Amino acid sequence: MKKYCFLVVIGLMAFVSNNQLMAQEIKAVPIEGRWDLTVDFNGPKAASWLEVRHSGLKTLTGHFVWESGSARPISEVFFKEGKVNFQIPTQFDASDKAMFFEAAIKEDKLVGTIINPFGKIFSFTGVRAPRLISNKKPVWGKSVQLFNGKNLDGWQALGKNQWVAAEGILKSPQSGSNIRTVQTFNDFKLHIEFRYPKESNSGVYLRGRYEVQVEDSKGREPLSIYLGGVYGFIDPLFNMAKEPGEWQSYDITLVGRLVTVVVNGTTVIYNQQIPGITGGALDSNEGEPGPIMMQGDHGPIEYRNIIITPAIK
Repeated sequence: MKKYCFLVVIGLMAFVSNNQLMAQEIKAVPIEGRWDLTVDFNGPKAASWLEVRHSGLKTLTGHFVWESGSARPISEVFFKEGKVNFQIPTQFDASDKAMFFEAAIKEDKLVGTIINPFGKIFSFTGVRAPRLISNKKPVWGKSVQLFNGKNLDGWQALGKNQWVAAEGILKSPQSGSNIRTVQTFNDFKLHIEFRYPKESNSGVYLRGRYEVQVEDSKGREPLSIYLGGVYGFIDPLFNMAKEPGEWQSYDITLVGRLVTVVVNGTTVIYNQQIPGITGGALDSNEGEPGPIMMQGDHGPIEYRNIIITPAIK
């Protein structure tokens, strides 16, 4: 019995010693964390995002969101003497060439360049993403109809407009521009109904930055790229998609980064943290209010009964 106890004590000492050694070896580096990036597209600005974290003792890995597409994994991030670089897998280019990211930290900001698969160079700046966490429960204000069912008052097309309003429906009959509310919001509860034809695709952007996917995806695995998911980040628990041509609904609550998504009456995401902006975001200013935006560049889509309940404090 004494021998057994002795061996247990020795084992515990070794376990504690090993954990202490690991804690000493895993040293925080300045590049770790989440970064909101603004990319200069030779005049126009685009939103991007980066997350860097430890994997194991010494290796840095991460995720990257370009101006379109979902979050891409970074197999290894290299950081030395205030400079960072890595390769980014492409998503849309048939040549399968990588993108290249290079930057330096200056006064706790990132300044660098991104080379796309076609060799074009874009400069960018980055700031640390805000946590957006509060211990206070929101106090909800009065519900507001964002769409009056008759015209586009209170809405702005982001490009040449193809959206029309008729008989209570906000409709994009073919691919074209996205559309956003003129008004902006912090925390809110949103009810919105939608209908798509077969194989069509859209999305509802919360604060113009976080896309909740809208897509003909009945019967598919419940993944973030299908109906009910926060695109590229959060998988829904269930796929509650109906047949194309049927009216469906979202009830979404966003408080800080915490999101709850109800699809057709079933909760598929509950109080989950959205890590960062998704592809196609209006901007990367996560600490600021933003609009409700609907995607109109992926096919025909219809929306109705768009009701928001903002938090008043």
